[in-house]
Amino acid sequence: MDEPVPVTSSIDTLYPNANIPAQKKRWQNLLDHFQEKYGSQPTFVSRSPGRVNLIGEHVDYSLYEVLPMAIAADVLIAVGTPSPGNETENSDAATISMHNIDSHKHPSSQCTVPSTASAPIDASKHEWTNYFKAGLNGALSLLRKESPSFSPCSMNILVDGIVPAGGGLSSSAAFVCASALAVLRANGRETVQKKELVELAIVSERAVGVNSGGMDQSASVFSVKGDALSVSFSPELHAEAIPFPKVDPPITFMIAQSFVTSDKHVTAPRCYNLRVVECTLAAEMLANSLGISLRPDSSPLKHSLRGLQHAFFSSDTQESTKSPPIPLGDPQTPYKQQLETMLSLTAELLENDSGGYTREEIASTLSLSVPALEEKYMTAFPVHAVRFQLGKRACHVFSEALRVIAFKELLLDPASPSSPDLLPRLGALMNETQDSCRDVYECSCPEIDQLCTIAREAGAYGSRLTGAGWGGCTVHLVPKDKVDAVREAWVEKYYRAGEPDISAEKLEEAIIVSEPGQGSVVYASSYPLPVTELIRVCSVTV
Repeated sequence: MDEPVPVTSSIDTLYPNANIPAQKKRWQNLLDHFQEKYGSQPTFVSRSPGRVNLIGEHVDYSLYEVLPMAIAADVLIAVGTPSPGNETENSDAATISMHNIDSHKHPSSQCTVPSTASAPIDASKHEWTNYFKAGLNGALSLLRKESPSFSPCSMNILVDGIVPAGGGLSSSAAFVCASALAVLRANGRETVQKKELVELAIVSERAVGVNSGGMDQSASVFSVKGDALSVSFSPELHAEAIPFPKVDPPITFMIAQSFVTSDKHVTAPRCYNLRVVECTLAAEMLANSLGISLRPDSSPLKHSLRGLQHAFFSSDTQESTKSPPIPLGDPQTPYKQQLETMLSLTAELLENDSGGYTREEIASTLSLSVPALEEKYMTAFPVHAVRFQLGKRACHVFSEALRVIAFKELLLDPASPSSPDLLPRLGALMNETQDSCRDVYECSCPEIDQLCTIAREAGAYGSRLTGAGWGGCTVHLVPKDKVDAVREAWVEKYYRAGEPDISAEKLEEAIIVSEPGQGSVVYASSYPLPVTELIRVCSVTV
């Protein structure tokens, strides 16, 4: 799927038909506010959506395959480039004016970017503009590599994001992807390849303090309306659309918001980033026990469980000076059997009880001092932990990678549409993922567990958390004829039980019947775009 990000002049290809009228009003509001703020219409609009992950939780940063899909909720960035006569800044620097539709919650800001420097980001401060600056800096870095004499242009931007922050639907990735795309196009890149945008955004989001794995950015950019997306990261980034089988009743996914906010950029040291470090240290400890050396890879900390698997089953693996206690694997071993072997080795070689490992124990095993261990693995992205649950984390990753394979095989099996047990089997895999996230990876929470239990009792085949966890959203595989029953059960037993006076608007926000959405696009027509033209372009018959 290494193709250009599409450029469109109509939003009717971006959203489900039922959403078009509301989106038309939203887009009109964006243009009206841009005109009010800057005195002109935007040159173009950059758009990237949020995502829901169907299966493959917390495995992307270990370089294992995932199966997400884009959703309709998205981030829009209207962009204008002031003409030279209207610019007041030094010609050696660009001025970036940043406004948000929700100006009360997200105050306006401005920054100056020298021709050879980046916009400053203070990751310790949770400011909305950091996400735009992350995409900005990543895009400028790429443009400077392409042309050493490159100098950025000034930009006026207005942002409208409707992906819930901290809801597990990747609002930050959508924002960074849309930002990088906006900067590239504003600075003359008429064609932006999807793969380069994803790779750029993965690295860029790490500037705001998260060891991002790559699933969120891939889903936001690569997704195709109507299909799931298979994303793999080894030996290199690759994505392909996976069509859903046509079955009766149709495959339907529902998303339920727990309203427990867990912004991974805020809680990262004790949650998300800690899990990245634990998985990396699990790979290092297993490699040490197996007497093999790991080669650097594209994972956040350069060594991954996928890299460990490859090394164990590779014919050219370099053994360390320590004699391996277990013979290395046969390179011809089938992939699923390799994963099963890694799962068995983890249970055998890593402590898997509730105690975990201390820094001192890990450092001693890896022949490092504690300060050296912390410098190598816990400095760029700090973590807060006394003990590290390496065995449990690795067991989740290997078993979840096996579930992704099984889920994908069911979707691609030609016999699936006629199989009466397709949906129950898909649902069972999702339920297993939730069990593992709750008990082994420990990234669920009571509210998420309650939503899943209620949905299953009301007829859902499968229910699980989606996203980083510790709050946020859940995703559910539901027969079409059970959608209303599941919705009513949530309203009665979860939402009204916890908040008797909950508003109709909040309930509408809480529950979504999701269709697979379209990935990143640039909206560009004959700008400056008259209001009447936008209305004509956006109007559809529903």
